[in-house]
Amino acid sequence: MTKVKNIVTLGFGDMGKGIAQICLMGGYNVIAVDVSDEIIKKGLEYNKTGFEKLEAKGKLPAGVSAADLMARLSVNKDLVDAVKDADLVIEAVVEKLDLKQKLCNNVIENSPDHCIFASNTSSMSITEIAEGCKKPQNVIGIHFFNPAPLMRLVEVIKGYKSSDEAMDIGVEVSKSLPCLRGERFVARVLKDRPGFIVNRVLSPSSMYSNYIVDLAYEKGIPWEQIDADLSGPNAPMTSLTLSDFTGRDIALHVSEYYAEKLSPDFKPGKVLLMQNKEGKLGKKTGQGFYDWSKGRPQPDLSKKAGLVNRLVFAAISANEGCRILEEGVVDSWKVIDEAILAGMNFPGPMKYATEHFKELSDLLEEYSEKLEKLYLKPCELLKSGKFVDMV
Repeated sequence: MTKVKNIVTLGFGDMGKGIAQICLMGGYNVIAVDVSDEIIKKGLEYNKTGFEKLEAKGKLPAGVSAADLMARLSVNKDLVDAVKDADLVIEAVVEKLDLKQKLCNNVIENSPDHCIFASNTSSMSITEIAEGCKKPQNVIGIHFFNPAPLMRLVEVIKGYKSSDEAMDIGVEVSKSLPCLRGERFVARVLKDRPGFIVNRVLSPSSMYSNYIVDLAYEKGIPWEQIDADLSGPNAPMTSLTLSDFTGRDIALHVSEYYAEKLSPDFKPGKVLLMQNKEGKLGKKTGQGFYDWSKGRPQPDLSKKAGLVNRLVFAAISANEGCRILEEGVVDSWKVIDEAILAGMNFPGPMKYATEHFKELSDLLEEYSEKLEKLYLKPCELLKSGKFVDMV
């Protein structure tokens, strides 16, 4: 198996600079590629400042200084020159399939024969990204959760033609990358399906969230009361604040993507469409569910609307977990729970489902009718409880 020494990151923005940071801390030489002088400047400053803070706190590897790490980081605007000695290239550019395919082709054409191209896409098909390139066996997914230095999870995704060696290299490198909040957890995604593990399991819950938000809008219920219904007590950000922070345009894109790839039942709700039409996209436009003109909103959650049955979210996620077990994306329900905990900092649904699958199945029968979403009907693996033995 190829020994990885030289890593190239494509894109040095929010995601790319974090990936570069942990690759440097993992002992690799890193070249960061970007076309923007401003983004390159910010990325270098982020890494330099970050390493200096970690050094001051004694959190760098023994005998390694911030200066040592920065000495192994270089930047380059010329992709062809940057990848000529690369062992692994990780792309972290915007979610546009044609751009990722172009980068994949350019990297495979201009890098050594053994070089692995890894996409950090959060949901796009690795198989489609590799389409048309000369060595699809060298193409995999390595999906980090943002910010990469803090979030423990990495999903390593096998495309239809990805070789076992490429997957093994991806897993080995991912395990070697330090995490500032505990031990890195690397999940092998055995089949290339939309959303992989975590995003896929959590995505259908948007059907219920959209239903609740649309109902609240029709009834004239304040967003804060719905937020009180939806938000967990220990979450660092309320549910609707987080939705604003992420961007309502992103939510629309995700809904449309899953509606195309999985089921029309993922189609966006009325409020989501309205917000996008009116340009109320959240933090980025200053207005979404809340007003962001004076900074992050602090919604009053003292009063609940009482519209939400939180167990429905658990049921929907457990059902989707069983679906990806049926599809062969993973072969153990424990991997699903561990991945969600490592990637989202809250417990996954599967352990609870092993003891309550009958109750959750009945709930889904009821709510699939109520929401008129056939996709939410319980799948056979959940109804039968046979997933319990898939540990």
